[in-house]
Amino acid sequence: AALVGEAERRIGPLDILVVNTGGPPAGQFSDLTEAAWRAAFEALWMSSVGALLAALPGMRTRRWGRVIVVTSIAAREPVTKLMLSNSLRAGLHGLINSLSREVAADGVTVNALMPGYTMTERLGDLKLDLARLEEQIPARRLGSARDFGAVAAFLASEQANYITGQALACDGGLLQSI
Repeated sequence: AALVGEAERRIGPLDILVVNTGGPPAGQFSDLTEAAWRAAFEALWMSSVGALLAALPGMRTRRWGRVIVVTSIAAREPVTKLMLSNSLRAGLHGLINSLSREVAADGVTVNALMPGYTMTERLGDLKLDLARLEEQIPARRLGSARDFGAVAAFLASEQANYITGQALACDGGLLQSI
């Protein structure tokens, strides 16, 4: 909420909000403490809620806004050893879909953008076999920030005014679910 307030103070009313938090630590359920769960909840869930509470009233008043919450393909198809991310990001999809129904008539869209395996620091931190990953991705390559940015830019545009409540993957075809 403080970040949204500071941004509005510096540049004026927000028309576009992109919520993108870092990923919580890797781990299986048996490895995670209650404190780890609470910290991940605060970082992923409550930071998203705080930003939404701060930005949405102005968007609704102006009758235009775009909200993109960056989740992960792990929200749709769990990734081994990412218990916190798998659990909390899936819940964000429920929030996004429910919230989109409240604000759509006010000209505000709310969507999730699910990156797949994209060349970022987080991917390096997970110490995965990148060559093996590329073999599993139908596009036969890892995603880039440019790939992801193009989808985000579209969702933030006027042309995407009828897309709301969705979770869109940018994953080179990796997700197998419908």
